[in-house]
Amino acid sequence: MTKLKHTKTNPKYRALILAILALIINFWAWSLLSPLGTQYGTELALSPLQLSLLLAVPVIIGSLGRIPLGMITDKIGGRLAFIIVSLLTSLPVFGLAIVDGFDSLLIVAVLLGIGGASFVIGVPYISAWFEPKRRGLVIGLYSLGNAGTALSGFLTPQLTETIGRDLTYVIIGTLLVIIAILFMTLGQNAPNWKPSSGSSLARLKKAILFPVTLNMSIIYALTFGAIVAFGVYLPVILKEAYGITLIDAAARAAGFILLATLAKPVGGWLSDKIGGRHIIKLSLLAIALLAGFIAFQPTLAIQTTIAYLSLAFMLGVASGAVFAQVSKLTPPNIMGSVTGIVGAAGGLGGFLPPLILGLTYQYAESYGPALIMLSLSALIVLLYVSFRFKKNSY
Repeated sequence: MTKLKHTKTNPKYRALILAILALIINFWAWSLLSPLGTQYGTELALSPLQLSLLLAVPVIIGSLGRIPLGMITDKIGGRLAFIIVSLLTSLPVFGLAIVDGFDSLLIVAVLLGIGGASFVIGVPYISAWFEPKRRGLVIGLYSLGNAGTALSGFLTPQLTETIGRDLTYVIIGTLLVIIAILFMTLGQNAPNWKPSSGSSLARLKKAILFPVTLNMSIIYALTFGAIVAFGVYLPVILKEAYGITLIDAAARAAGFILLATLAKPVGGWLSDKIGGRHIIKLSLLAIALLAGFIAFQPTLAIQTTIAYLSLAFMLGVASGAVFAQVSKLTPPNIMGSVTGIVGAAGGLGGFLPPLILGLTYQYAESYGPALIMLSLSALIVLLYVSFRFKKNSY
């Protein structure tokens, strides 16, 4: 009896593992240019604007591309969507080995954005396999695939230095093809999954008007947007504001992102146990208090370090709770579309904060005002969700 039960439940865990692996590799491919940006800038004599554009394009495409990809996932299912996206993403990765100019590299950068949109596939794909009371944890575990960006930052420079840039690209492209083959041979959609019927635009309109979409988009734009922003700008903050070396600052920033990523399953698990609305409210309050505290710390003393790490943890918890709510409250036929909109909001939410950080330091010679703005924004969103969340629906 035990053996039969194990065999029966095994496909759902296989689906979860495959989805996590697919997200890790696609996000690694998505983030390939960032750690190598300075090399390309020097080799191709790129202007600061050209280099910024080259690094920003995959992020923009990866964020906005989540909306149409979510709609497509509702129609064709997660298995086929992962196969198509992994194969499509492999093409620009292989292409990196042969491009030799800024124009062609920019085209490749656009196509790399496909890998960044892949996150939205897994939420409806995994949710269909698990009952609502467990979805918070499993979606949080799936979100660990976001660590693919950190993996790229750690491994890509080392691999290019050890085996060469072209061979590194070939290896990563091959991994994407392998993931596609694994989904072809081992992957399957949940038995209860059905393709959405009707017009894609009609489903998108329904998703936009669905109350959960707006509420979760606002929260995710703040919480995941802050994670993205700190990932980009925290090395600069630590170096300029606290006077530590760039290498030390980069390592600490990587630790910040890693902790935020590891906290997402915690946020999902807590949402399963005590309710997502409670976790989101508590997280927003903690974010407001921690950001306000850090704003007035002139040195990187132990309490400041603890506050930064606590902020990373609470941002991750809140982000994990967001998609726990999406997976529990969204009808299956529009879950991909809702996930795409919320995911896009989070990605786009990371663009404005670095600009604010730069401006406040330029004019005030301090990052404190920007952190105070984060604190106030968290309080405003907390007031909003306290008014919008209803006990019978959240």
